[in-house]
Amino acid sequence: MNSSTYIPRFIQSRLETALEDTPVVLVHGPRQCGKTTLVKHVGGELGYSYISFDDEAARDFATDDPHGFVAGLSEKIILDEVQRVPELFSAIKLEVDRNRIPGRFILTGSANVLLVPRLSDSLAGRMEIIRLHPLSMCEINGEDSGFLDRTFSQDWTMFQCPRLGKTLAGYVASAGYPAALARKKEQRRAAWYREYINTIVQRDIRDLARIRGMEAIPKIMEMAAMQSGQLFNLSKLAGPFELSRPTIGEYVTLLEKVFLVERIRPWFSNRMSRLIKTPKIHLGDTGLGCSLLGMGAKDLMEDRKVFGNLLETFVLQELKRQASWNEASFRLSHFRQKDGAEVDIVLERGAREIAGMEVKLSGSVSGKDFKGLRKLQDTLGSRFKMGIVLYDGENGLRFGENLFALPIGSLWSDMCR
Repeated sequence: MNSSTYIPRFIQSRLETALEDTPVVLVHGPRQCGKTTLVKHVGGELGYSYISFDDEAARDFATDDPHGFVAGLSEKIILDEVQRVPELFSAIKLEVDRNRIPGRFILTGSANVLLVPRLSDSLAGRMEIIRLHPLSMCEINGEDSGFLDRTFSQDWTMFQCPRLGKTLAGYVASAGYPAALARKKEQRRAAWYREYINTIVQRDIRDLARIRGMEAIPKIMEMAAMQSGQLFNLSKLAGPFELSRPTIGEYVTLLEKVFLVERIRPWFSNRMSRLIKTPKIHLGDTGLGCSLLGMGAKDLMEDRKVFGNLLETFVLQELKRQASWNEASFRLSHFRQKDGAEVDIVLERGAREIAGMEVKLSGSVSGKDFKGLRKLQDTLGSRFKMGIVLYDGENGLRFGENLFALPIGSLWSDMCR
């Protein structure tokens, strides 16, 4: 992958549609996931000017005189990394209220404004928020597999697909940051990730919160990488540090704000009382996780436990990336009962339809792997659309009504059907 080559992002049509009827469109996601490239590509064709607040002079002007800054902007403007100038949001609100032109502002941000209420509230009703993730496997391959639509339309049948083996470990270790993928050697990708972490700590996290103990954050991220795909355990996360559990909890929240980690809520039903209601923690990208753990593809093949946990994160993130450009609304959660029944990923489409996913590193699958999915199916009745065990095998196999084992490659390959 050449770093100068534009890789089409499947969410581009959502951005273009939003600009037709919404005054402010914010594209947010982790730093270096491709936000600037996307908005420049779209904005360049539509006549937008561009200003980045990574530029100190522009940042100082906007901070000192936000209303004067906005008054002097061109008719169509891209403002990059707006989380660095929170004072600007109220000035943009006044400008939009004076002249509500669709597509007036394209904003990008490397902090989740939904977790920074003073930013999101100031533009409520005036702004559409689009989440951009690092590259999905579909985007890397240049084809939308239609996995989510096929799952909820119950369109799976028996088929064969090549087993991935070592190739899968390579996918997990590389993951989706464009600049990292442009580096062919694992050591060079690892070096990129190390510098990336330093940049996030020194710039974005420092902008969001003036906290002591900033040097602990990379280690906290490493501990989070070790827990990725598991139930969130704050005590275990805080164990190695001379910091209080509430302080470590605040640091984790900061990492969520810059999209480096996320806590996936548990799915629950009023009909089921014996549920474990602890969230799971996941890294935002497994390439970052492997770098934090000092692991490449070969290391993953040798440590199946870590590989299995990160594979669940890899699948979760691929599903989230595909959901981001799908026309339907999706929510992702996990399901676990105290009797041991669990489902790694629960997908809800709209208000009524639910599918479950189990993730297995193994190349074989059996009926017992569907224990949690069957429990979920029994509970949901007609709301349950599909239960899938994703595994590193070759065959798509039926294990009951709306229950399938599918090769992991079917997530992103249109050839697997």
